[in-house]
Amino acid sequence: MPTALSSTDDGIDHGPTTGDRRPGYVAAARRALGDVAILFWFRRQGVRRRHLARVLSLVFLAITLSAAIVPAFLPGARGAGRAFDILLLVPSGMAGILLLNMASAIASGGGRELISRDQASPYPISPTTDHLGALLLAPLNIAWMIQAWILLGSVAYVAPLDKLALAQVIVVLWLVFSTACGQVVAWAMEAIRRGPRGIAITRSLLVALGLGAGAVQLAGRTGPLLDRVPTVWFVVGALSGLTWRWALTAAVLVVGSVVAIAMGAVPAHLAARRMPRDEQRMETDQHEPRPMPRSVLGILIRTDRASVWRSVPMRRGVLVLAVGPGLVALFGNLQWSEMTILPGLVASGGALLFGVNAWCLDGRGALWRENLPTSPTVLFDARTVVLAEFLGVASMITVLVGALRAGIPTSYELAALVATLVVVTLQVVGGSLRWSLKHPYPVDLRSARATPAPPAAMVGYSARLATSTTFTGLLFSGSAHVPDWRLSLIIAIPCLMWSATRLLRTRHRWQDPVVRARVVSTVAA
Repeated sequence: MPTALSSTDDGIDHGPTTGDRRPGYVAAARRALGDVAILFWFRRQGVRRRHLARVLSLVFLAITLSAAIVPAFLPGARGAGRAFDILLLVPSGMAGILLLNMASAIASGGGRELISRDQASPYPISPTTDHLGALLLAPLNIAWMIQAWILLGSVAYVAPLDKLALAQVIVVLWLVFSTACGQVVAWAMEAIRRGPRGIAITRSLLVALGLGAGAVQLAGRTGPLLDRVPTVWFVVGALSGLTWRWALTAAVLVVGSVVAIAMGAVPAHLAARRMPRDEQRMETDQHEPRPMPRSVLGILIRTDRASVWRSVPMRRGVLVLAVGPGLVALFGNLQWSEMTILPGLVASGGALLFGVNAWCLDGRGALWRENLPTSPTVLFDARTVVLAEFLGVASMITVLVGALRAGIPTSYELAALVATLVVVTLQVVGGSLRWSLKHPYPVDLRSARATPAPPAAMVGYSARLATSTTFTGLLFSGSAHVPDWRLSLIIAIPCLMWSATRLLRTRHRWQDPVVRARVVSTVAA
């Protein structure tokens, strides 16, 4: 008798089930698809503001359609100037989306969870179901969305009008294919990481990849390498119109997507049978006690700092956020005036690791912290300092990596970059703590795949953070071209005053025992 429907079996039945004479793998796949639908419905029922979710869905659909159609009617579309330059960059953009999907899924240990580990423990959810759920949640990421919109808009700008619809079909199929391939690589890396000497092997692979990319850049082979990326074949097929070439391209992507989705279940099952070594080591590691800080604020800062930096998703996430954009700036040879965009990008990504729901770090410990003989404002100040440290360190690492080839900055370029770093850090900290107070969620962030808020909420947070920090970065990027360092200071002062005022207002709200009790009871649930 099969036990997959009544126990935590792996979901694969190697023999025919009662009343079903098909192979066990086919039955397991059908069962996994049904479980994904049930879990998706379960998550949907937990959405607090469904009307807002519907509005966001319509906005997402409108932006996607606009990105796929509107650029085709802009001046210069399908021309020999800018349109031709964009056409040359489309294959590189497609390859970049593939690498982005791989990096984001690897950093999260196989992709995002459709249901948290604690909630799923009593139910027979197979690794295949988990794999399909992670694929379903992959597009609910603002970085994925922006890359997809840029690719759709670029193809719309260069494709002939009579071939636009067919070309966009290929683009959509490529997005599906690249997401599925990224998931396969991510699960394979997670299975390796959980195996014997997995952490050392994973780090060695990442170091070798970084050294290889650096060697290619130093040898001046980046351009020729990008000219030879296999995605050129898909771009040619997308722009071929309704011909056998277009049909072959579409068939390759459809078959490749199906194969990649099916292949992803194999390393997912292998990873599920192994213990997560990073998480296990962090939870069982021993730390020597250090001298006690002299103030209550110092004690609370040390506690919060340890809870952040000893967390697996925080350590992985900050590494990707700090090093990834820095390498892009390094290999792209960005100048100091252009690097003002980076602090906002990194700070926004760092806030999405835990800052937008900062009090969920306490979990049930929030009940204990509320009983401490100290002022509530001290707790708030400690969390503010630790969040600012986390975002500041990540942004500084990015800037230092990008500065390796940027030369010596002028006084006004350095002033613009420092002003950007301070302004966006305070801006993101204030917004994150305000959202943490207004919309708390009960989340266990011990898992490397956990997110501090539901997927729909994360999309909203990331969009708002990206919009505000990008505007700030562009503002200071303009001041970096003005040969007077005092201009950046003049612009920064009102921005800091505005962000500080909103942060103090949130701090004042935290002193309200009713508001604080609602947050504590939610995150401790």
